[in-house]
Amino acid sequence: MSHPAVLLDLDRTLVDVQSFTDYDTAWRDVLAVLGQAVEEHGPETGWTAATRACMALLGQLPAGDQWYAVSETIAGHERAAVGLSRPMPGVAAFLEALSGVPVAVVTLLPQDVARQVLERHGLGVDAVVGRDPLVRPKPAGDGLRRALELLGASSDGCHMVGDSAWDAAAAREAGVGFIGVHSPCSEFSAFPEAPVAASLAAALPHLRPS
Repeated sequence: MSHPAVLLDLDRTLVDVQSFTDYDTAWRDVLAVLGQAVEEHGPETGWTAATRACMALLGQLPAGDQWYAVSETIAGHERAAVGLSRPMPGVAAFLEALSGVPVAVVTLLPQDVARQVLERHGLGVDAVVGRDPLVRPKPAGDGLRRALELLGASSDGCHMVGDSAWDAAAAREAGVGFIGVHSPCSEFSAFPEAPVAASLAAALPHLRPS
């Protein structure tokens, strides 16, 4: 019997990179590259204003030189945080419990940064979908659909585990279930159908087929 796929956010779900990334300076650097501000910063979330602005802009810019310039500007700060990043409590046991289940990470971090983070902490998954100008990022569901393609899995019975409203919005759009973790219930107030787990261990029962 095959198991439904599990899709996982990375930052602050499996490993905390964000707390060690200087998104304030990244945003100032982005504005210098861009030469203008942006008004729409995506769904409300517990991120800092600069973090949210950086991620929202990457979702708004079309594929092209400007997208790559902005992404690389931000990525320099994200790469600097890899060595400082910290695993979230219970992450190794959580992934071990999912052995035999198709698992993919879907993240707003660049693909190379995501893989460096996973390798640093010895965390193995079957596929990684990082930010890509041709794949609409969270809160859109395109990255989740791409992950399912890479896994050769369907959305039936699939769940996403994440720490932000952006993860929940992406899961809803992609037609997969969602479980919140590592954030207060208020983060997911717009998603009353989604259970919120106090830990990765507490999220596991929601991922096991009944």
